[in-house]
Amino acid sequence: MPLDVDRFPVRQPLPRERRDALSREVLVLKKQLNAVILAHNYQVPEIQDISDYVGDSLGLSQQAAATKADVIVFCGVHFMAETAKILNPDKIVVLPDKDAGCSLEQSCPADKLAEFQKTNPNFYTVTYINCSAEVKALSDVICTSGNAVKIVNASPKDRDLLFVPDENLGAWVMEQTGRPMTLWRGNCYAHVEFRRESLLRLKATYPDAKVVVHPESLREVRDLADSVCSTERMISFCKSNPANQFIIVTESGIIHRLQKECPEKEFICGPVFDAMRAPTDPCRCSECKYMKMNTLEKVRDCMKRLAPRVELSPEIIRKARLPIERMLEISKS
Repeated sequence: MPLDVDRFPVRQPLPRERRDALSREVLVLKKQLNAVILAHNYQVPEIQDISDYVGDSLGLSQQAAATKADVIVFCGVHFMAETAKILNPDKIVVLPDKDAGCSLEQSCPADKLAEFQKTNPNFYTVTYINCSAEVKALSDVICTSGNAVKIVNASPKDRDLLFVPDENLGAWVMEQTGRPMTLWRGNCYAHVEFRRESLLRLKATYPDAKVVVHPESLREVRDLADSVCSTERMISFCKSNPANQFIIVTESGIIHRLQKECPEKEFICGPVFDAMRAPTDPCRCSECKYMKMNTLEKVRDCMKRLAPRVELSPEIIRKARLPIERMLEISKS
């Protein structure tokens, strides 16, 4: 079923007084609960600003695995909170909005994957972390956009690699590693909106800007990049590169962190193709409607109620934990 993004309301920024009051409430609750607040780079600025850690899926997984907190408040989407629960089965894991999902997760139902795996007993399933716990439980190893190349290079040479669920990330990994893989036909709706023509027009406006692209994007967009990398590596690339302007081709939430960490540099949102706009009109920025379902008020509320909680069966936790731990171990080397 196609994603109906029109059903999501347009986000309005919080008034400063309301934002400050909510932030104070959250910090008091965090201390009372011995909680840790983890936020993805795509979260709204006011959530990023009150979080203990802001990062990409790999960094968030590592933080979740290491935390000593009693409560994990996961400001991201559902599969991320599930990953934290898999790594911390005895801790309380809450997600501000239980409906914060992911088009990639939706593209790969566990029953369909299990059926396809039966077609080749030699499949070794490398699974992008953007998937359900049930899909993780069917996998041999998990990867993120930050470590996918390393994970694939470490995969058994005598096995046929099946990469799920992102076909664009998988295609980029094949380009980097030379390993043939069977690709599941899934994609991130927010990243496939980027198009070559729109990016070329923006490059013409900012000829000195470096172009940084997330590997979930289409190849026609990746081919225009100065760097193709995960959101965390986007941060380090922009910090270390001497350029003053950067076109950031991923979800626009990362711009807030980039501006905080590199205040002397300028960051331009990658342009999203919009067939309803004239070629001369400015393109809109990319926002993941699911990521933006979380709000500061919902963070406060989920901490007060300790709900909605992420709950998984012991069997799913046991099976899904093995490929995640395999990923974390390979990432250390």
